[in-house]
Amino acid sequence: MLTIERAFPEQTGIPSECIMRMMERLERKQIPMHSLLLFHGNKLICESYYAPCVSDTLHRMFSITKSFTAVAVGLLADEGKLSLDDRIIDYFPEKVPANVHPYIADMTIRNMLMMRTCHEKTTYKPDMQRDWVESFFTTPPTHPAGTVFHYDTSSAHTLCALAEKLSGMDMLDYIKEKLAPVGFSKESYLLKDPFGVSVGGSGLVATSMDILKFGLFLYREGNIDGEQLISASFIREATSCLTATAVTAPVPGEGCGYGMQIWRTERNGYVCYGMGGQLVIVLPDYDLICVTTADTQGIGGGNQQIYDALYEEVLPCIDNDAHFKNAARGYAPAPDGGLTEEERAARYSRFVSSRTLHVPAGAAYCPLEKQIAGKRFLIQNSGDFSFMQLDFLYADDRSGADGCITFGYRGKEYRIDFGMGYPKTGVLPLYALRFAASGVWLADSTLYVKVNVIDSCVGSIHFQFSFQGDRMTLFMRKQEESLLEEFTGHLVGIVRREPS
Repeated sequence: MLTIERAFPEQTGIPSECIMRMMERLERKQIPMHSLLLFHGNKLICESYYAPCVSDTLHRMFSITKSFTAVAVGLLADEGKLSLDDRIIDYFPEKVPANVHPYIADMTIRNMLMMRTCHEKTTYKPDMQRDWVESFFTTPPTHPAGTVFHYDTSSAHTLCALAEKLSGMDMLDYIKEKLAPVGFSKESYLLKDPFGVSVGGSGLVATSMDILKFGLFLYREGNIDGEQLISASFIREATSCLTATAVTAPVPGEGCGYGMQIWRTERNGYVCYGMGGQLVIVLPDYDLICVTTADTQGIGGGNQQIYDALYEEVLPCIDNDAHFKNAARGYAPAPDGGLTEEERAARYSRFVSSRTLHVPAGAAYCPLEKQIAGKRFLIQNSGDFSFMQLDFLYADDRSGADGCITFGYRGKEYRIDFGMGYPKTGVLPLYALRFAASGVWLADSTLYVKVNVIDSCVGSIHFQFSFQGDRMTLFMRKQEESLLEEFTGHLVGIVRREPS
């Protein structure tokens, strides 16, 4: 069984200050981090969870799932159940139309792994109530397969369906069985599409440690404790540059090429990439693996900020030859005023264990709270929302408060609790998803409440309350791919006055 040994960064030759600078930089840039793990010198040197996230928090990993799907295909190839150069239509005769397009008919499993399908985009998204796998074979293609790179999540989903068809198992269960020495958590799972197929392009829900172990499995080319769990040649090919991505890449970190459901990245590395900052960055030249979970949705270049913070704050410490010579003698330089090793370790431990979810900048208290608290604003412009009410619970030892939004929606009453200036956890109404919400007052006496959803869905809801006498105007915005649509747009509410 794969064991993860932990060490103080200096023990592997990296000053702890470099890691703290990376984390502080991301916080200054207001990147909503959920976890950061760094593995170097065969040791875990950073394991930080941003409260309320903890080590066993199950987190949606989005397109990191694609890399798992590629491994499942490689395992099936090792078993002789498929060849990468087989045509995909031969495995799904029940899904393929009689007049299948020649571009689809010629498409191979290898084409799909390399994101060189004949589709320019994901085929099932226009109608997600239609059979997702079947859509891959019936959607008109745009070009011959094996030619250009287009990010097509339906290819990974169809490959997952293939893995489940040939193995007779849920894809993640198949991987857990075949890669048992890796030791993935029992609680991790794959979401299903409406037709019972695991969502092989984006449905993995797992812990950060699960993802680090997967990165180690790739870095060691499938060899865990001397046991070769998959062909090393397959891992080498999957992590190499097989396809150019520079033309379509939105940020430099995604313009270095693509292997087989795994991205190449800067610094001669590769990445298992998931939307919103779910990353496994493997840098063999630096003997370094970096795992992050986050929610960068809606933040332009947010993922690149993570790459750059790692590259510019941590990698230079590894590059320093003089530092390596000192580390080899068991000595780490102390550019921090000469703290002892024990003092540096204590400071570093306090730092990495005290991170919290990003809270918007603002004040934790405003006198307006006492004027609006408990007032029920009847919504004038919505058939779904009937009222909004804000309440604040004050503690004796602080000027701020715990807050609560109570609202009526389609005839039922719901509430969202939040902390003023700190994240407070709860379960999101209408969706039963775990969240952490914080509120602050902005300069113009506007109340801003941010709800961070961290569950099988990762996203955020933003509430901006403005008040003018007995009138409330609320602007709601959500950052999430397909859910939370109820929380969008403007609501206007008026306090009903009882006749005197």
